[in-house]
Amino acid sequence: MENNKTLKSQNHNLNMSNRQKLDITGVVKVNNFNEENINLSTVMGDMIIKGRNMKINKLNVDNGDMSIEGEFISINYVNKSAGGESILKKLFK
Repeated sequence: MENNKTLKSQNHNLNMSNRQKLDITGVVKVNNFNEENINLSTVMGDMIIKGRNMKINKLNVDNGDMSIEGEFISINYVNKSAGGESILKKLFK
């Protein structure tokens, strides 16, 4: 539990070099990955990275560090719906 509190207070940074190397801090966990998509959770929300020939070189969720190489196309943060309810559930209340 203490580790989770430490991660939530951690900074979240992205450092990209030439669209071929990406270092990320504040990583909580990797949800899914392959050579074209990486879906991860950070202290600032969920993130989806799209690219080609991506590989994870370093992942340390204890301190939140991650390093990825490949050809990066896009990086998006995914907002979770407020209250965790779907739109249909809200409409039919």
